[in-house]
This record gives sequence, structure tokens and C-alpha cells, in this order.
Amino acid sequence: MSLPRARFDQFRLAMMLLTRLPVGRISGAVPAMDKARWAFPLVGLVIGGIGWGVFAAAVTFGLSSVIAAILALLATALATGGMHFDGLADFADGWGGGSDRARTLEIMRDSRIGSYGVLALILFSALLAAGISEVASATAFLLAGVGSRLAMLLALVFMPPARADGLGRMAAGKGEASLIAGTLVCAVLVILAGTTGAFALIGAGLAMIVIGHSATRRIGGQTGDVLGAIQLASETAIWIFLATSAH
Repeated sequence: MSLPRARFDQFRLAMMLLTRLPVGRISGAVPAMDKARWAFPLVGLVIGGIGWGVFAAAVTFGLSSVIAAILALLATALATGGMHFDGLADFADGWGGGSDRARTLEIMRDSRIGSYGVLALILFSALLAAGISEVASATAFLLAGVGSRLAMLLALVFMPPARADGLGRMAAGKGEASLIAGTLVCAVLVILAGTTGAFALIGAGLAMIVIGHSATRRIGGQTGDVLGAIQLASETAIWIFLATSAH
């Protein structure tokens, strides 16, 4: 298989893993998850583009920026199947109800959402909608989409898996080269966004570090739920930093 074809199949696998968008079937051997993870940040370009398209259309039809932001958030959640929201909820429940590693992992695996998870979903959704309504632009949506998934990829590269199964195990492993594509795209977006974009990425990094450090101490590494929490917390941090820098 040629390198361009292999890269395209890896990108399609990344789309299948992180979204519910149709990308066709992969003919032949399916790439390994750890080979496709380089494309995770690029998936953010697609999701960010969807968010911006819905927001711009809503504003064009005369809706307020707040309503447009909520609709954009809904569109991106539907496009991803809400998987990062689910990860955040499970992470919050595990941290709120788990007293040790085993109990925390048990709660996080439970598909039911508890009070901590509900509270986290409400708070983060409100922060996202507020931030989007303040500073929405095509560049901001793309930066939030790519930057938050680059934070998730960083966790995959530098954090050990806490379970013997799941996405966190199958896509984990050393390999800094997988960060190149996402880093380059973020660099371009920061140039377009200016200083505020750089501060926003710092905010995403801080969110990743806080959650990653907490997960390493509590359960020994990352899981799919931890990755989902990192993505959504990083995205929220980006919007908050962009909104703060705009004032």
C-alpha cells in the first residue's frame, strides 16, 4: 500500500473512532489505532468546521450569538456522538465517588451517569456555550477542535494506559512523531489567531496537565474516559482563554 493511501486510511480510522460521520469502509487491512492517532488533531478541523458552519448559519438567520453557540455545540456533540461528554461524565463520577484506584475504575466503567457526572456536563456545557458566544470565529472553532485533540494525543503519547483494554490501551505508546501534524496545524492557527491563540493553547495545556496528573496519581494513567475529559476540558479552556483575552 502506498504511503498516501495508508495515511488516508489512518485518517479515516481516526474519523471512525472520534466521530459518527460517514467516511466509507476501509478496504483491506485496517490500520492499528496507534498508527492512526496522529490524525486525531486533524479530526478537530472537521468538527471545528461543523461548529463554525452551524454558528455562522444561525447568526445569518438572525438568531442571537448565545442560541447560535448552543446550536453549534449541539451540532459538534452529534457529530462526535457525544463521546467526549460521556468520558467527562464518567471521569467526574469516578473522581467524585471513588475512594481508591479499583473503585474509581469500576465507577468509570459503569455506563450510568451519577450526580457528579451530571453536574460536570452542565457546568462545562455552560462554559463552552458562553465562550463560543463571546468570540466565535472560524479560526477559534478550528483552534478549539484541533488544540483539544492535540492535548488528548499528548496524553496518549506521554501517559501510560491504566487499563489492559480500551482505546486508552490500543492507541497508547511512545512516538513523538505522531504529534507533528497536529502541532503544525496548531501553529498555523495560532499565527492566524495571534497572541490570544497562543494563550488559549497554554490554557488547553494546563487543563491537560491537571487532569493527566490527577489521573496518574489516582489510577496510574489514562483511559478512554480520561482522554475524553482531557479533550473537553482543554476545549473549554481554549474558549475561556479566547474570551478572556478578547476583553
